[in-house]
Parts: sequence; C-alpha cells; structure tokens
Amino acid sequence: MLKPFLFISLTVLFLSCKNNGSSENNKPDFLAANIDSTVNPGDDFFLFANGSWIKNNPIPNEQSSWGIGNLVIEENLKRLRTISEDAAKKNTANGTNDQKIGDFWTVAMDTVKLEKEGLQPIQPLLDKINAIADVKSLITTVADFKKIGSSTLFGEAVSQDPKNSETMAFMLWQGGIGLPEREYYFKNDSTTNEIRAKYISYITKILTMSGETATNAADAAKNILALETKLAAASRKIEDLRDPYKNYNKMKITDLNNLSDKIDWNLYLTKLEVKNIDSVIVGQPEFFKALNTQLTATPISVWKSYVKFNLLSDLSGVLPDAYGQEAFDFNKLFSGAKVRKPRWKRVIQMEEQAMGEMLGQLYVKEFFNEKAKKRYTDMVEAIRGALKDRIGRLTWMSDSTKTKAYAKLAAIKSKVGYPDKWKDFSSMEIGKESLAKNYMNANLWWHQYEFNKLGKPVDRDEWEMTPQTYNAYYNPSNNEIVLPAGIFTVPGYRDEELDDALVYGYAGASTIGHEITHGFDDEGRQFDEKGNLKSWWTAADEEAFKKRADVMVKQFDAYEPVKGYHINGKATLGENIADLGGILLGLEAFKKTTQYKEGKSIANLNPMQRYFLGYSLGWLGHTRIENQKNRLLTDVHSPEKYRVNGPFADVDEFYTTFNIKPGVAMYRADSTRVRIW
Repeated sequence: MLKPFLFISLTVLFLSCKNNGSSENNKPDFLAANIDSTVNPGDDFFLFANGSWIKNNPIPNEQSSWGIGNLVIEENLKRLRTISEDAAKKNTANGTNDQKIGDFWTVAMDTVKLEKEGLQPIQPLLDKINAIADVKSLITTVADFKKIGSSTLFGEAVSQDPKNSETMAFMLWQGGIGLPEREYYFKNDSTTNEIRAKYISYITKILTMSGETATNAADAAKNILALETKLAAASRKIEDLRDPYKNYNKMKITDLNNLSDKIDWNLYLTKLEVKNIDSVIVGQPEFFKALNTQLTATPISVWKSYVKFNLLSDLSGVLPDAYGQEAFDFNKLFSGAKVRKPRWKRVIQMEEQAMGEMLGQLYVKEFFNEKAKKRYTDMVEAIRGALKDRIGRLTWMSDSTKTKAYAKLAAIKSKVGYPDKWKDFSSMEIGKESLAKNYMNANLWWHQYEFNKLGKPVDRDEWEMTPQTYNAYYNPSNNEIVLPAGIFTVPGYRDEELDDALVYGYAGASTIGHEITHGFDDEGRQFDEKGNLKSWWTAADEEAFKKRADVMVKQFDAYEPVKGYHINGKATLGENIADLGGILLGLEAFKKTTQYKEGKSIANLNPMQRYFLGYSLGWLGHTRIENQKNRLLTDVHSPEKYRVNGPFADVDEFYTTFNIKPGVAMYRADSTRVRIW
C-alpha cells in the first residue's frame, strides 16, 4: 500500500501494571514481579527491571521477538478476529463496511479455493510481463503493477511538500532492491554472504514454481542479484536519508529527462495517474541516473524476470500456500522466527493493510472510552508544559530561538485515540471472487486515494495510522503527534488500575514525550511551527545543538549489541534524542502529580523508582539474533535494551534514584552526559 514518506517514529510501548502490590482481584504488581534482583541496576538496568519476565517467557516459534508489546498485539489480533468473524456472519447490503470486512475474511480463510485457483487470478499480470519487449513496455508494466501492490525500480509517494506544508507534492525515492537495506549487498561477514546466497535460491524457487525451468530460473536469479547490486551501489546509506535538505531536490517534471531520459516520464506519470502538478521532489538524483544506465545496459530479459519475481514475491501471501511458505523461509533469515504465524493472524494483517481504518471504526466503539481519551489528552498538555519550562531554562539557546521554539511547541497538534473524521471506503471493491483480486483492489483504492490528493488542499485532520495500531508518530509537515488507541491497550488491566508513576513512565515518556521531542530532534527541529522545512535557529544555536547531539552519536556508536554489529549513532540519533527527551519531559510532568508529592511506596517501590521501572517496562522483551542483526542495519531505532540503558545513563535523577556510583557499567561522568533538551 502506497503511503507518504513521513518522518514517523515507530515507538513501541504500553504494558500492564497494577497500582497496588495486590488488589481485590489479586493482580500482582507487574513492576516488582519482573525485577531480577541478581542484576546490579547500575550495570544493566534493562535486565534488572525486566530480567525475571524475560527468563520466564521464551520467544514463541512464530515470533522474531517477544515482549509486552507482542501481548498487546496478540490481544488486538483476537479483537479484530472477532470483528471479522461477526461481519462474515451478517447478511449486510453490498458496499457496507461489514460486507467488505466479512467478504475479505471469508475468501482469505478459504484455503481450498486458494489452492484450486493457483496463479489464475494474476494470470493477466503474468501475460503483461511476457509481452514486455522494450524499455517503454517495461515502464508501463511497472506503473500498472505499482498501483496494485508490487513496487519495483524506485519508490514514489504523495506527501506534503517539506518546504510548503500547504501543498501536496509528488515524490520520487530510491528503491528497486529486494534485500532490506543497501548494506546487505556489500557487507562481507558470513551472515550476509549466506543471505545473498539464499536470496538467489529464493528467487530461483519462486520463478521455478511459476513455470520457469530450473536452469533459466537459476540464471535469472544471479542476474537479478547483480542488477540490484548496481542499484544498491547508487543508493544512499540509511543515515544519509535523514538529512531533509540533501533529500529535497525539487524540479520541473520536464527536467526528469535530465536524470533518466530512457524513461518516458509523461507516459509513466499518466499511467500512475499523477495529475494537477508541474513539479516533482526527487530524493536521490544520483540513483535515477544510475537506473537510467541500467535500463539499457541490462538485457530486457533480465528486467522481465526481475519484474516477475517481484510480483510473485510481493503477492506471495495471496497466492497458493507454497509461495507464502517460500517467502517466510527466506524472510526468517531476518526475523529468526521458526514457524509461520497461523493463517488467521496473517489474514488479519492483510485486512489491516487493506482496510485498517474500516476495522478501527468498530474497534474504538468497544475498546477505547472517553475517560481514557481524556487522561492521555490531559497528559499531552502536562508534557507540553514540561518542555516549555525546560526550554526556558536552557543556557545554550538564545532568547530569539527560544521564542520560536515556544511558538512551535504551542502549535503542535495532538490527535489522541481515533480520528474525528473517518475515511470513506464506499468505492473500495471487495467481494468473494478471489483473495488476490480483493488484495489488488484494496491496493488500487489506496493508490487512487493518495494520488487524488495532488492539487488539492492538505487535509490536516487525516490520520496515517489506524486507531488499533500499536504505535505512534510525529509528522513534521503537520507539526502534530498522533497517538492511536491501540498504543494504550493494557492486557489484563483497566486504565484506571494504572498508577501515575507507571503511566508517566511508559506513556508520558515513551510515547507522548518521545513524539513531542521529535519536533525538536536533529531532523524535526529543521521544520518550523507551520510544518515547513525552514531554518528558524541562529547559527550559534544550531552549532551548539549539533555539538551536543554529537555527544549522543559517539555514545551510541560505542554500543555493540551483537559482536561485529554496532549501533549506528547517526542513523539512530533522532530516536535516541526523542527517547532522552521523553524521559526528561515525562519525569518533569510526573513531579507535579499527587503520587509524586505524597511519595508513598507501592510494592516496596517509591514513585521515582516506579517511574523509571515503568519506562523500562515499556521496552520489556527479547529478540532473536537474526532479527537483531537486521535491525542494526535497517532500523533507525536502537535495540530495546539500549533505549533504556542509553538515555538513563544521561539522566541525573536516575543516578540519585538508584544510587548509581562510579565503577558500574552504566556510569557516565557528569561532564560526558548528553545535555540537549
């Protein structure tokens, strides 16, 4: 599903805990129960806080990681399954939400029908590939496929113009590679070499299953890897994609020929339904120049195999089970999962992609009340006030920049729980013909929905996540934080059972404070209060910020979660700044609560201890090494353990709360601690 390029913070959060050591329901205090007292909190606070739970909860075979976040997701999957099954039982009119949800579910769960159909539902697409004879027909075929869920060659999206947030822009981005990140094509350790070898094997199997001879498929696989390696060589590294200025290259559509004259851009954009614009924002011009060379240097037969493989791989989940199994077997190199998730969970994930907000309308009626919404809306304002106070106390920032920072902070819009206005899915065609057709129709609907925004006013009320999503984000172009209801799901506990220390730790810090700080991290700070990419800092203040941020880059560069795999301090800088900022803001806001002022202990833990443990609990879990390695190469977030230990080592109150002294692993001298917000 094509979605705009957003600077989205993929924050993991929310867990359950009781506000007493025991209750009338005999619920244990989750914080106290999870502590591993054999670990010195100054050596590894993450394990001190979460070690007992980790020891007692091994990673299930179907999962790449396991933690409280997974429990939230599992609970939501069950809720969405009930919604889907109930919709399938109803005899509702064609075109209603219940009809679409019910028919999608019914067809997707019918594995007998799926196997009987084989590749028949996508045969017209395979015929299009067979008919490719030159670069022109290659480009038109690629454009058609992008609309229904298979993107190749490069990426594109419709999003707000970073320098003019009132305008929707068409954006072109590097892409075209099948491995998760460019470094997989060049890293030479044994793990990555094995991945490349198995990638060739995966391509070979997929093409052979589709009817190619084993010999031709094997040759095609090697050629595809060689082609993608050339595209990867022209791609920017993950840390370089975080510079909004360097990745903003606006030009007239007619000037695209200067980058790639082998592409008939007028034809391509017409096929893609791009209209009402005369300019385009190109993220990485050098990539499109390299692609232009390969369009003629690479034989058309290789391009046909490339497009065919990508189509089958991208649609593997809606094809006969053998395709999905091959895709899983390859992707477990990155996830570490041992077995596939049961079909019903995979179907819910497809539904989420196809019609997530449609499901969300039914979800919030059952699982997110107004009282909970008010609690977190009020918390947003408490944390906004905390940042205002902290900005006022900064010694390194000038008054003129502070004034503009105040304006931006005051302008941040918060969206909590669910949209006030829902998307209209009435034109999405979902029926009982085939799963593949439903999936492609849903992708086509999303494509048309997004591209129809061109030339129209920006809808600042729109949500880019569904209410049931276990996530949150900051959007710099809208200068907003979005906090879906799903992030506030607490398995086994009602919201009113959670004490403020916990809530300010794992909600106030890990989500609300984190997302607000994204507006002032190394990337977000470059956007003004209206969401435009525009400098509002003095040169001296900007230099002071960068100097302080560099301290954090060096701190995280030194962490080596897996031997030979360090955290990329530059790539993760924005998230690390947001983690530290969130902790400081949540703490400052918490200090104004009655619980903090009274200082009473719960389960032998005082309010400050519960705050830090509550934040740590938000990252409770463990991850398979395969997944960890992949994330260290592809993710702009640090591993969970370092999202706790890293920023805590920079927080003065952490030292006083747990009596952290020199000589323990986490200790950092006062002069070396990160001081930004």
